[in-house]
Amino acid sequence: MPTVPRLHVDQPLTAATPIAGSAAQAHHLGSVLRRSVGDEICLFNSRDGEWRAHIAALRRDRVTFALDAQTRPPALEDDLWLLFALLKRDTTDLVIEKATELGASVLQPVITDRTNAARVNDARLRTIATEAAEQSERLTIPDIRPPRPLPDLLESWPTNRPLFVAVERANAAPIIHSTEPCALLVGPEGGFTLQELDAFRCYPFVAAVTLGPRILRAETACLVGLTLLRLGGSR
Repeated sequence: MPTVPRLHVDQPLTAATPIAGSAAQAHHLGSVLRRSVGDEICLFNSRDGEWRAHIAALRRDRVTFALDAQTRPPALEDDLWLLFALLKRDTTDLVIEKATELGASVLQPVITDRTNAARVNDARLRTIATEAAEQSERLTIPDIRPPRPLPDLLESWPTNRPLFVAVERANAAPIIHSTEPCALLVGPEGGFTLQELDAFRCYPFVAAVTLGPRILRAETACLVGLTLLRLGGSR
């Protein structure tokens, strides 16, 4: 049996209202997946949960869906933020995709002293996150925020949210499992500068942590850190 496509839509999902999909969704369903009128799909968003639906009309650049029944109601998901020093394009794409699959609710690129990039393609990253949410069966799309300099973030940080900073080659405590709202910060290739490490000590909401005995690439550290925070600390 073929897999039922799962699509995110921004419109309100109510059984009495036809749902218009995007031109990209129409192309994907018709030209890539070879679906046709009457075929089953799933639609979802954070407000209305997930619904079983079917294709009511399909052309090359437009598609309409009809809702059949709600399969999952809206639900709270992890309040877990990932802050990461901005990486090269392909690596940033990977972090966005995998962090979405792991349940991060906010993705915040950071500009540090050793960051080698300064810009992102917002639409591209949003598309990557949306496709990852569709694939991983989560109900929400993470909030992808514009890059910000590290000092600005620290000065405006919500002090009731712990910020775990992954620091390599340091006598730091292992990262621990947490179900509370929190955030993880991963630095650039080459690590944080001494000035940045000194700055962290000025903020009581910052806790330096280790991800284990090995030196990880930045993208690996992002994914390991998220996993440990939600599934259990390192040993």
